[in-house]
Amino acid sequence: MNPIQYIDVNQESLKKSYHDLHSLAEPSWQEERTSSYIIKCLKKAGITLKTFQSHYGIIAEIPGISKKVVALRADMDALVQEVDGVVKANHSCGHDAHSTMVLYTALAIASSGIRPKHTLRFIFQPAEEKGEGALQMINDGALENVTYLFGVHVRPSSEVPYMKASPVIVHGSAETIKGTIKGIQAHASRPQDGINVIDAAALLVQKLQQINLETETPYSIKMTQFETNNKASNVIPETAVFAIDARAQSNDVMNELNRLTLEAIDQTMEQTETSISWSAEEFVPAASLHEKAIKVAEIAIGDILGTENVVPVCVSQGGEDFHFYTAQNPDIKATMIGLGCDLTPGLHHPDMKFNLEALIYGTKILINTVIMAAGE
Repeated sequence: MNPIQYIDVNQESLKKSYHDLHSLAEPSWQEERTSSYIIKCLKKAGITLKTFQSHYGIIAEIPGISKKVVALRADMDALVQEVDGVVKANHSCGHDAHSTMVLYTALAIASSGIRPKHTLRFIFQPAEEKGEGALQMINDGALENVTYLFGVHVRPSSEVPYMKASPVIVHGSAETIKGTIKGIQAHASRPQDGINVIDAAALLVQKLQQINLETETPYSIKMTQFETNNKASNVIPETAVFAIDARAQSNDVMNELNRLTLEAIDQTMEQTETSISWSAEEFVPAASLHEKAIKVAEIAIGDILGTENVVPVCVSQGGEDFHFYTAQNPDIKATMIGLGCDLTPGLHHPDMKFNLEALIYGTKILINTVIMAAGE
């Protein structure tokens, strides 16, 4: 049975696996049951795999004739968010769908008995939502001998309509800058005796709003969190914490945005006589475009859905740690496929849903993509 026929025959099993993984939603670095489920399926199919003591990531392989590797990556973790008044792990970013499609791509090819020209590697990655999982998998050798790397992400209907797909998602770069402002406490009736951290934060917000880059590349910079440790309304607060969200559609613009943000922080300290400590967290780089990988994915989509249903480019201002793989290994030809699936009301919405039929044609697209790349 060829891999595409395998998916047709096993549609209900595939959907059941999706529902199973959806019910197992677990936060970043805690994907124990999710990983165990995937491992059980892979082992039952006789697929060689590697696990790790320090995390729940998985590397599975179908050996090829050569040592060159074509890799396909899925993320496993769920968001932690409020759902119907309860804070819990929730698959509102589609990682359950990604894991299902990559798992069944491996199962279908293994069942077919095909021995590809190049080895096929399936990377099940933890902690994408933290922006840390890809770096961990790189450190654990996930990219050894890899020439092509593919990923997939379900997309909102506004970006890619149902029964269509894009061979490339152009994600932006994103990061959070978290900081602490220290001033001098004083009674509110004697403000001259203190240094007010609220004044410093207000000045910093103004300076961020004044950042104006001469570029057509989309970007944004804004303070998104601020809190003092003050419990009394008649005391000038001494300490405050803040968070700044920075985003840019290219790595060069993000670098310039960072430079100007740090200038704003330094100027704020000088002008208010406060001290500000900060750290950059949850950084993810922007996408790097690799034309050969995009072309392979484009042909694969056209074969499954028809060339008229190929969306040339999917542009997203969201971030994705998939792009660490190529940021640290620029010679790898890589792309992330954007899958139209009638997704509403949006990614990260607690009630996110999509048409499960997209899992069927999405898996077929991934099968075509990796088999085609492995045949080069």
